[in-house]
Amino acid sequence: MNAPDHNGLCNEARLTAWLDLRLPGQGGQFVVTPITGGSSNLLFRLERAGHSYVLRRPPRERYDPTSHDTSREVRLLSALGRTDVPHPRFVLECADSEVIGVPFLIMGFVDGFSPIGRLPVPFQDDPGLRRRIGMSLIVGLAKLHAVDWRGIGLEGFGKPDGFLERQVDRWMAQLARYCTRDIPHLDSLAQWLVDNRPEQVRTGLMHGDYSFPNVMVARDLPVRLAAIVDWESCTIGDPLLDLGHLLAGWCDPGETRTYLRDADWCGMPTRAEMIEHYQQLTGVRVEAIEYYRALALFKLAIILEGAYSRILKGQNDYAPHRTLEVRIPQFIKQAWGFAQAA
Repeated sequence: MNAPDHNGLCNEARLTAWLDLRLPGQGGQFVVTPITGGSSNLLFRLERAGHSYVLRRPPRERYDPTSHDTSREVRLLSALGRTDVPHPRFVLECADSEVIGVPFLIMGFVDGFSPIGRLPVPFQDDPGLRRRIGMSLIVGLAKLHAVDWRGIGLEGFGKPDGFLERQVDRWMAQLARYCTRDIPHLDSLAQWLVDNRPEQVRTGLMHGDYSFPNVMVARDLPVRLAAIVDWESCTIGDPLLDLGHLLAGWCDPGETRTYLRDADWCGMPTRAEMIEHYQQLTGVRVEAIEYYRALALFKLAIILEGAYSRILKGQNDYAPHRTLEVRIPQFIKQAWGFAQAA
């Protein structure tokens, strides 16, 4: 009986033959399970002989020529192994596309949960634990932003000089490659971001997509992050954009929900409390946070507009992306609201 190939995304026979030379339990059969969630890089859990791993590979369709570079993630995860930043343990890299059709990497399995939707026991009914989950995201961010990125071998990993100044032009140029419609307030928002850009006061390692879906909380107590995941957008730049991204999707009591539609905000700290905790941990004074919230949502909307454009062209059949027809203009409207509040 032929081994499954998971719709051409992960040929188990070729994968097992490759892993037999490199991982424990040679000759045994791997249990390969797709991990649900996410519309970018794809994840498969691998289990054999009491060992658990995660295979991470690019999607079937690459959304942008600069995205989904597994070798870049390998370099980053290897470097993070010398820090206290919680992250998946790097195990193996395969640059040979003949194995499963694309390069991929193998990471250690992280036993945790993303704090989206209904939380597991004991977190779901304890406001104190839920509050600590929110604060743990700030602890993780502070650890990341404190990393001596040159000291761990990440010189040249990004282009830190002029990072903040380049952002609007960089993302508008990407949008021009696939723009299919006019989005209300987009041009006004872009101009506001240019005219009101603050001085970049710090340069550091940044995740690039830091929010609930991309962190995993440990299942046991005390409350802490088990890992920060999905590092494909990581670079060297302005760390306050990470904080802006996190808080762009954060709801204070009485506010309507943001793009994180499945998050439950009951018991979570307020944005002001999160900012204060970040300042205490990093010693960095946070100013112009509405600017960073607006820039983060501007960037996210443009990235997702690429996914929506592929829906229109018949190149993308991921059902949730059909909702982007309405959601992306809402993102820009909300970001324009951040700008007006500033």
